[in-house]
Amino acid sequence: MAQIAEELLLLLLDNASAQPALERHLRERVLAAAVLADLAYACKIRPAVAEDGLEPGRLIALSAPGLTDPVSESAFTLLRRRPFRPVAAVKRLSKRTEGDLTHHLEQTGQIRRIRLQSKRFTHPYAWPLTSRGRVGQARSALLAALFDRRPPTPSTAAIITLLHAVDGLGALLSLNDRGWRWVHARAGEIASGSWVDEYPTALPEVNLAVTASALRQALT
Repeated sequence: MAQIAEELLLLLLDNASAQPALERHLRERVLAAAVLADLAYACKIRPAVAEDGLEPGRLIALSAPGLTDPVSESAFTLLRRRPFRPVAAVKRLSKRTEGDLTHHLEQTGQIRRIRLQSKRFTHPYAWPLTSRGRVGQARSALLAALFDRRPPTPSTAAIITLLHAVDGLGALLSLNDRGWRWVHARAGEIASGSWVDEYPTALPEVNLAVTASALRQALT
């Protein structure tokens, strides 16, 4: 399951308008990066190192066991053809990732599609959540990691890292200046990979942290 990408989009849809709360050009890139983060957490991709005989940092596909979920399939297929720099992979995938995600979430009954008639909306559809159970847990985990300094789960750490890279946490939070200073400092710690030392980690978590760092640079 594309846990990181799905939860990120659900968080962005969790508002009164039921429309994504981040500007389109940023949203498309950060969702594409989230799908790549999901593949990294599944140990299906990683950044190349010098021993691979490739330009270090290019994302390469791995022969990891397990099926790829419908949302991640196009990203995995792209990288199986040839390695891509993170910035190029994000750019290629950003054109279709949001559509794939909304379709998958609708098909699995997590959101509904409603066509809007009013011209005051920038997008012709709204996607209200069918249940707040999953997004509520994701939001609680994000707030606990940021404000209570609890060790973030891999999914939460990835979401914070990617949103921090595009200065997108404002799409989820409304804070005063003091609150933002705290959030930016804590989000910066998590984005730097400190969460790996806070959370019980194994190879998938380490691979996610390394890949998220490369994606973070691609987004900035």
